[in-house]
Amino acid sequence: MAILTTEGLTYTYSAGTPFEKTAVDHVDISIEDNTMCGVIGHTGSGKSTLMQHFNGLLKPTEGKVFLEGKDIWADKSRMRDVRFRVGLVFQYPEYQLFEETVYRDIAFGPKNMGLSDDEIRHRIHETAQMLGLTEDMLKRSPFALSGGQKRRAAIAGVMAMRPKVLILDEPCAGLDPRGRAEMLCQIRDYQRKTQSTVLLVSHSMEDVAEFTDKLLVMSKAKLFCYDDTAVVFRRAEELKALGLRVPQIASVMGALRKCGYDLPPDLYTVEKARDALLSLLRKGAAEC
Repeated sequence: MAILTTEGLTYTYSAGTPFEKTAVDHVDISIEDNTMCGVIGHTGSGKSTLMQHFNGLLKPTEGKVFLEGKDIWADKSRMRDVRFRVGLVFQYPEYQLFEETVYRDIAFGPKNMGLSDDEIRHRIHETAQMLGLTEDMLKRSPFALSGGQKRRAAIAGVMAMRPKVLILDEPCAGLDPRGRAEMLCQIRDYQRKTQSTVLLVSHSMEDVAEFTDKLLVMSKAKLFCYDDTAVVFRRAEELKALGLRVPQIASVMGALRKCGYDLPPDLYTVEKARDALLSLLRKGAAEC
């Protein structure tokens, strides 16, 4: 079942002026519920503009956006509810922290939803645990945390609202490799536990290869493709033509195939490549 659908979605910045630019051009897409979807595209491809339509931050110049089958702009009085159901976390969300304690910062969204104190408390502690924020951290000022901890606190504030769709724009930007891995594992665990839909905007092919089920690819304001991650990465040459690259391990496996090694075409993570190579080595040893 589709959670988000667009029909002819088009958005033009500065329409009617010399600076007019179409950032999203007649995009038709249906994104399934309960999935982890990567969103990729070169800078200026329209991916961030598209994401901002899903929770009504931007209104289409043409076309429609549907959330669970309902046009989000059909009744403007429902827009507040739409934004609770589709949470959007901008790049570097730690710059939006403002409360005296981490606890109060995470509580801000759930309080605006009108939840009871007990439910708010439950959501704060549950979300903090998912993201590795300790009880001691909840009592501290968000500005006393490390950079990675601030990022987690800011994301927790949106997660605590339990949106049906969570959009994360480069959530790992600026983090070291260990921090990136921890953050992505926590986001994936959150998606599985809540059975929500997570849209992960990223420039890292390795990240989306390892952590997503689906890939949405934008190019020059248009939808290039939306399919299973493995299927998209099989189109390596087309992706390269768009100015994108495939994961490094996929390039290595492709080079080995060209050298005559019998390897499948969907090896785009280190784990899959390792298993395939070990299988090939065992087969060669058995034949000897």
